[in-house]
Amino acid sequence: MSGTRAAIRYAKAVLALAQDQNAAEAVNNDMSLIANTVNGSKELQDVLSSPVISAEVKKSALLAVFPNTTKNTLDLINTLITNNRLDIIGAVASKYVVIYNESIGNQTATVTTAVELSGDLETKVLQKVKELTGKAVTVKNIVDETILGGFILRVGDIQYDASIANKLNKLKREFTLN
Repeated sequence: MSGTRAAIRYAKAVLALAQDQNAAEAVNNDMSLIANTVNGSKELQDVLSSPVISAEVKKSALLAVFPNTTKNTLDLINTLITNNRLDIIGAVASKYVVIYNESIGNQTATVTTAVELSGDLETKVLQKVKELTGKAVTVKNIVDETILGGFILRVGDIQYDASIANKLNKLKREFTLN
């Protein structure tokens, strides 16, 4: 939990600095790449969190994996090394992307369905969410067969559960209470 709070603080600080220097979009590109790479590589996570591997080796590994980063990103890496928090760089990068998108008015709508969303249905979801929030939205589809059918829509901190599994659970609760 404290790692998450620290990641948010670092992300906000990097965003504020990048906005002051008109480099927020370039830093967002770096952070998006870092978040995807670190969160997708167990080996890189192990290297970054290992107490046996020195900070300089970790830094050289990051610079080898991400050779074309902005000065702000390099400063973040150096700060995390100085504060012995390099293990949370993936979380910092993920939080930065979220905070950056919120700052420019973009949101991600997560739609959980039992099957993959078709292009037509995705377009309808985009229109409905934009109508509800008034913001530009990108749709991320998660396939979860356990919901049986229907969908679960999550935008920011709002969730709408129209899944069959949810409806069955409600019925089950009603019958057990009576």
